[in-house]
Amino acid sequence: MAIEHLNPEGMYKSPVFSQGIVLPAGARLLLIGGQNAVDADGSIIGKGDVAAQSAKALSNLQLVLEAAGGRLEDLVKVTVIIDQDADLRFAFGAWMAVWGDRTNPPTVTGFRVAGLANPDFLIEIEAQAVLP
Repeated sequence: MAIEHLNPEGMYKSPVFSQGIVLPAGARLLLIGGQNAVDADGSIIGKGDVAAQSAKALSNLQLVLEAAGGRLEDLVKVTVIIDQDADLRFAFGAWMAVWGDRTNPPTVTGFRVAGLANPDFLIEIEAQAVLP
């Protein structure tokens, strides 16, 4: 079951995201709900620190992915929702620390919001993956 990453000629080619991805028929799709910087006890990690919150949200996302038998390379779509006042560069740095130099990155969409579900949340990350 091959996933096709699209980065057409004439478009920006980024090592961080793909322009499009074609999923094979019958693919097993995992939808990962919005992850934020909450630990197993429900405590918020990194209050006021978007880098720390991004790292924890990505760690939580990976736990869900692994629980379903997936790997980071199986991600096909990532959505980053960030507080309008938070510095996106720190969130990007956390993503790059996790993604590294893997090829075929997922599609990525990001947007800024006035606030998230909890006023102490600075970021929320949701994703979709095609599982093996």
